[in-house]
Amino acid sequence: MSPSGDLTTTSIQPKITDITPMVLQGPDRNYTLVKITADDSIYGIGEGYGSPGIGVKAQVEAIAPTLIGKNPLEIDALYTGMGTRTDGSAHALMRAASGIEMALWDLAGKILGVPSTVLLGGKFRDKVRVYNHARPRDILDPASCREWAQQVKEDPAGFTCHKFGFPHTTPEADVGRDLSNRVLTSKELRQIGEGFGNCRDALGWDHDIMVHCHWEYDTRTAIQIAEAVAPIKPFWFEDGMIVNYTESWKRLTASSPVPICTGENLWRRQEFADFIVHQGCDILHPDLRNSGGFLENKRIADMAEVWGLPMATHNTGSQLNTWATCQWAGSIRDFLACETITGKGGWMDEVLILDGPYIENGHLRITEKPGLGVDLNPDVVKAHLADGETWWG
Repeated sequence: MSPSGDLTTTSIQPKITDITPMVLQGPDRNYTLVKITADDSIYGIGEGYGSPGIGVKAQVEAIAPTLIGKNPLEIDALYTGMGTRTDGSAHALMRAASGIEMALWDLAGKILGVPSTVLLGGKFRDKVRVYNHARPRDILDPASCREWAQQVKEDPAGFTCHKFGFPHTTPEADVGRDLSNRVLTSKELRQIGEGFGNCRDALGWDHDIMVHCHWEYDTRTAIQIAEAVAPIKPFWFEDGMIVNYTESWKRLTASSPVPICTGENLWRRQEFADFIVHQGCDILHPDLRNSGGFLENKRIADMAEVWGLPMATHNTGSQLNTWATCQWAGSIRDFLACETITGKGGWMDEVLILDGPYIENGHLRITEKPGLGVDLNPDVVKAHLADGETWWG
């Protein structure tokens, strides 16, 4: 307060000067990274969808001119206007808009000198649990399950949460992956129950197991699978039916003896609303790159909390998106776990410059640094750029 008693403020009016995408090539997919630069060369980074993300880089480049010269702190207004029509709905540009939105939160935190989690309302936790996809070579072979369990318990990253599907008698064949057949035989259902039982016996109860599907089953079959795996008390049963909401999701959730999880392919809060209001699942599982970035997904989480539904996050992104998603998760009151395909100890765990361990005891820490609190490791990224890409410098 000034001597005269009047409040004084400092006006912050930064401007966006550049938006540049760059594609990183991973072992089996690519990652669309986004850099947003403002005055004084301050920049924020984020990640849009990669594989299967055909055209996401081009979409970022198409959106960029509409944001140049705008105030990067006006994130909600900028996001609402990105690639929208008069009805306010973002369509095929959502994956690009989400990556830009998350980079804006990193940039805003750096401009204001606070972590992005603080800008989102503050942190509810100091670390976020992450889960991987470790699974036995053959879940029907108890010896294979015991070998897997030993490897899991010795993993330096300390994961205690694992998601996988149900391979048949050989690891190459997945029961039910033929989408022309949406039902399973009694023998297949018994094998699913026995296979996951072998995993639980080998792993014990200090680790959680998620049962993974890919939207391929009808309602009755999804209920039967849930019943088959119930004895192992899975953390959740994921994506048993078609992507979008129908009353059958409500039936599945009411009938299932295990928690039902879905949401990775839903866009914005409008597509989550029916699942929330009609109790069409037990756990919401958005991918921030699909469903609108930080603020949109926080609104989804706030809506879900009213109906008593917790959040988790799908994430097949790079180390950058894993880190960013966990920073967002720190601001969510009722959050369970974030997926990752990283944490294996290879170069993909070195994409970011960190000041401490990446994943430790199965958790990723919340930063105290401005924005997302990290930057890219140029040597690693330059060595793994997709064909035709150049370092954004």
